[in-house]
Amino acid sequence: MLRGHTSILDQFRRALAAGRLASTFLFVGPPGIGKRLFAQRLAQGMLCERRPEEALDPCGECASCRQVLAGSHPDVQLVAKPADKAFIPVELLIGEKERRMREGLCYNISLKPYSGRRKVAIIDDADYFNKEGANCLLKTLEEPPPKSILILIGASEQRQLPTIRSRCQIVRFAPLAERDVAAILVEQGICTDPAAAQSAARMSGGSAGRAAQWCDEALVEFRGALLGVLSQREFDHGEAAKLVSQFVESAGKESAAKRARLRLVVSLAEEFYRAMLLVLTGIASDEDDSALSGALKTAQRWFPGDDSATACLEICLDAYAHIEANANQATLIDWWLDELAAAARAGRVAI
Repeated sequence: MLRGHTSILDQFRRALAAGRLASTFLFVGPPGIGKRLFAQRLAQGMLCERRPEEALDPCGECASCRQVLAGSHPDVQLVAKPADKAFIPVELLIGEKERRMREGLCYNISLKPYSGRRKVAIIDDADYFNKEGANCLLKTLEEPPPKSILILIGASEQRQLPTIRSRCQIVRFAPLAERDVAAILVEQGICTDPAAAQSAARMSGGSAGRAAQWCDEALVEFRGALLGVLSQREFDHGEAAKLVSQFVESAGKESAAKRARLRLVVSLAEEFYRAMLLVLTGIASDEDDSALSGALKTAQRWFPGDDSATACLEICLDAYAHIEANANQATLIDWWLDELAAAARAGRVAI
């Protein structure tokens, strides 16, 4: 079942029924809310062998539906940023050097549909185009082949080059409702306890992907410990760095997994400082989130003001950039904690 985006699905149905479906789309919205699943559902619906295209209601049982779901349909291609890469490799778009424009997404989508209906190309992680990769797509976006649909998926339209944005119809996805997030967790067997699923949904920000993380007791325990550190005016820097490092290392040996875990750690701090900013401007915190509300009450006793919270948020944003640049993990964690401590006390970013 596709949850939370029925109004967007209806827009596509109307466009298909009227014969006015565009060829290039940019799906934007927070991570983990189902944008890629929606794109996959579109591909299934348009290629289903048993139901009309404009219904966008795939049977899920025919050979075409099963192939789309398995990622093996000859008319559907999915490209995503490899976990160990900072950008989408240009080779995925136009082929290796010795076979440029004879393989890759741009070549494959130019071929006639095997099914005779449509070719569908889905580019996940479109926020991670470098300039060369984006330029490779321009001709395909500007002059899409007949019977082709190209869907780019990203978190924000602002992260796309203007040349990409101007050639795509932008479709904005909103965060999921808490009830939908909780239902997804239970339906997919991620969380078997409905009450725990509801609790995870409350902390998800409308993201099923983020909610799934909150079903991990180790993460809940770490978040409580990190909030305890951030809520103190003075904390043991060595112990704090050890806490963060051990949690990041527990993600496994792969550097990509550890980078993802460190991004999660920074996002937890970002959440705290955003909530702190709201509290300092007179907006009450979520009382259902006892760990966060307790940390905020402790921090309110000493926190200098909203400029301090803003400075800490800027440091978190800088930390994301350093993570993407593959900065040394230990050095980055030390720097991040030092900067947060100094900025929280002084109300400005430490130099």
